[in-house]
Amino acid sequence: MSRRIVLSVAAGVVVLAGTGAFAVAHAGDQSPSVAHSAARYAAPDGDRGGSFTFTTDVTASSGVKDVKVLAWPANSSFAKQGLTAKDMAAVESAVCKPSGEDTARCTYTVTVSRGEADASPRGLWHVAVLATAEDGGTTLDTKAADFTVA
Repeated sequence: MSRRIVLSVAAGVVVLAGTGAFAVAHAGDQSPSVAHSAARYAAPDGDRGGSFTFTTDVTASSGVKDVKVLAWPANSSFAKQGLTAKDMAAVESAVCKPSGEDTARCTYTVTVSRGEADASPRGLWHVAVLATAEDGGTTLDTKAADFTVA
């Protein structure tokens, strides 16, 4: 084999190895992903209390550290200003249980009293999710699911 061919093949191997190493490193730094989100709202009825339940699947290569959930009315100030991760800092967390190698099934449930239901704006609501991975990566989905308060 000529020297030129050997150098070309060696250079190609170095480029491919570098590209592969970059792809593997980049895959480890990806932000968590949120999928299969669903919200269910049941208003209080007679003696029965109401409830709000939200479920989602969160995948993070380093593991799921925390998932914060916030239900907000579509006609609130968040619709105009936009919801940020800072707005989510003080909200409650969902309970997450492993459901796969890098995935957790997260559920947030809260009871809704008659007074809370009466004071809540009617119409479309969105559910925001702030997912945090063990490596510190975050993903904010401001409209992970919707529900209606009638």
